Amino acid sequence: MPRTFLSSLAAVAALSIAAVGPSAEAANSRIKDLANIEGVRQNQLIGYGLVVGLNGTGDSLNNSPFTRQSLQAMLERLGVNIRGAALRTGNVAAVMVTANLPAFGTQGTRIDVTVSALGDAKSLQGGTLLVTPLLGADGNVYAVAQGSLAIGGFQAEGDAARITRGVPTVGRISNGAIIEREIDFALNRLQQVRLALRNADFTTAKRIASAINDFIGGATAEPLDPSTVQLTVPKQYQGNVVALVTEIEQLQIEPDLPAKIVIDERSGVIVMGRDVRVSTVAVAQGNLTVSISETPQVSQPAPMSRGRTVTVPRTQVGVQEDGKGLALVRESVSLQQLVDGLNALGIGPRDLIAILQAIKAAGAIQADIEVM
Repeated sequence: MPRTFLSSLAAVAALSIAAVGPSAEAANSRIKDLANIEGVRQNQLIGYGLVVGLNGTGDSLNNSPFTRQSLQAMLERLGVNIRGAALRTGNVAAVMVTANLPAFGTQGTRIDVTVSALGDAKSLQGGTLLVTPLLGADGNVYAVAQGSLAIGGFQAEGDAARITRGVPTVGRISNGAIIEREIDFALNRLQQVRLALRNADFTTAKRIASAINDFIGGATAEPLDPSTVQLTVPKQYQGNVVALVTEIEQLQIEPDLPAKIVIDERSGVIVMGRDVRVSTVAVAQGNLTVSISETPQVSQPAPMSRGRTVTVPRTQVGVQEDGKGLALVRESVSLQQLVDGLNALGIGPRDLIAILQAIKAAGAIQADIEVM
């Protein structure tokens, strides 16, 4: 009887939430999109190898001694002795091979690799990567790469012109590496699961813990800091942490964001958060333009005289100051009102960056400004 009553009450609550409309749910995000499971991560691999089969676009052996040494060592392992011989091939290039070992990658599965030229090779088009061990941060070999490269760019040149499209010295081999060693991580044996927030925030961490506790029905989750939520595995999920993670990562919460303005002065990009607020301020903006123009003139001597032709400099200097009167930016209660007020000034992004920094210096912006 109590369980039936609770089920009915939950159904009524769900209908009430649905009746609010999609606007209340639009700002919610899944925990899966807000946090990562600590320990479930990729690992970066790197290796050094040789690409062969290039059509004369490889490394010049005189300028790339490491390519010469690698080629000699490879041929000696194959039973070919070329010590002291003059090598002039241009079909070989030394490369760095990088890849990401996925979480729970098993032996025998394949991963993609990226191949980048290390010497002065002009292009890797048409090349084949020879067997290259890929090492982890601990120095162990976790995968072996080999295969034909796919290049996204090209280069063509003649005696007096050259054209390059994309980057012909970087290629990719789809499924080009085979995993040889697995990383031991027993997820189902964990007694505690830690969620690492992608954007650290106290409020978001608290909301995630509350949503998990409401779903489990007990105080199993607690925020340890702005970026970590620790979850004690309940008894019904002991030995089956995968099922627990599958359930909680679908829970939806509304993340909280700090008021921040991000500015990239190199490109003039300005990004504002939704919670940015500004107090009522008056702003005046003006431009000072100084123009200098040179119009030299030629002065010639009179006929039959002993003078000479000289150039007489003529310089014109002008100063122009363009400015507008004080514009009032009223206190904003929404991002749209703030944008409308700043757009009313009729200025470009470069001047807007300076105005935002000046308003911040005056203490009228309730947000942090981050300059990239």
